[in-house]
Amino acid sequence: MTSSPTPGLTRFNALDDSEATAELHEVCASSAWGGKLLAQRPFATADSLFAANETAMAELTAADLGEAMAGHAPIGRPKPGDPTSAREQRGMAGASEELRSELLELNLAYQEKFGHVFLICATGATGEFMRDAVRVRIDNTPEREREIARGELVKINRIRLTRLIEEESAA
Repeated sequence: MTSSPTPGLTRFNALDDSEATAELHEVCASSAWGGKLLAQRPFATADSLFAANETAMAELTAADLGEAMAGHAPIGRPKPGDPTSAREQRGMAGASEELRSELLELNLAYQEKFGHVFLICATGATGEFMRDAVRVRIDNTPEREREIARGELVKINRIRLTRLIEEESAA
């Protein structure tokens, strides 16, 4: 448990609203999510920030979730020039062409069925793990899949928020 603010959390709390909004948008593309976190500043501890992330994510509408998911690159195709996307999808770095091709096909089928990218907390996951997850999740109902994606966003946001508050100054 974090009992006092880290220097990065203190820095984040001190940002003006427009700067904090921009940093939160880098964590999650949902403007509703960012607004909910912004309204709760200052955060006393990292744990209070993480709890706010979970609460805000639970309150997002389907449209808000769509906005959040739209900010993520498909698995196997990190956003060019985006170090966060590349870092999070590092598990695909050594993937074979066969695995990349299979993931592309699965991603396209998933997107066609659900209308958004397949979302998984890819940090530390192998390409095979992500492929297997798409195979299983593509059979879900849209409602079930939306709730799984919401949970994955909570995990992704927590990792990104941790990086944000561990930084002494904006990157």
